[in-house]
Amino acid sequence: MKTLYLSDRQEDILKAAEILQNDGIAAIPTETVYGLAGNALKGSCVKKIFEAKGRPSDNPLIVHISDISQWAPLVKAIPENAMALAEKYWPGPLTMILPKSDIIPDEICGGLDTVAVRMPRSETARAIINACGFPLAAPSANTSGKPSPTTAQHVKADLDGRVNAIVDGGECSVGIESTVISLAGDVPRLLRPGGITPQMLNEVLGETEIDDAVYNKLADGAVAASPGMKYKHYSPEAKVIIIKGSFEGYKGYIEQNAGQGDVALCFEEEVNALPLKCITYGRRDDPSSQAKHIFDALRQVDKEKAKTVFARFPEKEGIGLAVFNRLVRAAGFNIIEL
Repeated sequence: MKTLYLSDRQEDILKAAEILQNDGIAAIPTETVYGLAGNALKGSCVKKIFEAKGRPSDNPLIVHISDISQWAPLVKAIPENAMALAEKYWPGPLTMILPKSDIIPDEICGGLDTVAVRMPRSETARAIINACGFPLAAPSANTSGKPSPTTAQHVKADLDGRVNAIVDGGECSVGIESTVISLAGDVPRLLRPGGITPQMLNEVLGETEIDDAVYNKLADGAVAASPGMKYKHYSPEAKVIIIKGSFEGYKGYIEQNAGQGDVALCFEEEVNALPLKCITYGRRDDPSSQAKHIFDALRQVDKEKAKTVFARFPEKEGIGLAVFNRLVRAAGFNIIEL
């Protein structure tokens, strides 16, 4: 398959929509990460997404809409708390899970009776959805299990020749996938942290339960209710070890354990104080910058052909919880507490 490279200009937006209307798949920019999009209402198109990514079919996808009026046909009902969240945080990096309607194909839902929906903040993404005239299923546009793409170049590295088109909309502004909250049960439950933090959710909902899988491995045999809940995800080829402790402890551990070809995944302020090759993922006291750069940093690890990565432990407050969630899955929960 020859991959067509497009810009985010209007004529290319219409070209991308034409490809999608003809049952093709295309990588498109959003504010979170690049998504691999296909017609969400056609199971055959959804299957193409899974095949291009090499994604397990039990890992559900998110449906993207461009206007709140497109939401109701996709779900059985929209409760008051869901509408309140939409009014406050859509368009934006928030995905809500509700019982699905009959028009949602089973291929999207990973064997579940629910569907995840969000309205992206990206004007390019919404323009493509508008031009298509139907919602788009769009998981991250990468090879399954690898670090998510935040630039069109990342997408090209993974999916060139496997998708019909890639729309280049520049670097993603948030840099990690959307927050996912389930409103299908009696109590709102956070399944994946993202740019909409637990504190922001609680401003609307009062209180939100945080699923154990945000912090820990998904139990053996458990069904993934959301994308990003699988045991190992977002991972480079190298072995990633997270070091929890003070900077001096981190530095000392590296001095004792690092070998040839190993790298430090650290914060920008720490580069000059460490004894080996450093790759940074944002500033120490700025979780938003960490979120924006974590996936690019993990991809740089592969470019360096690193053997082992010694990663700094991020704070788990606010959007920092999302950074921790992505990094701990990239490491396969390999954490050393000093």
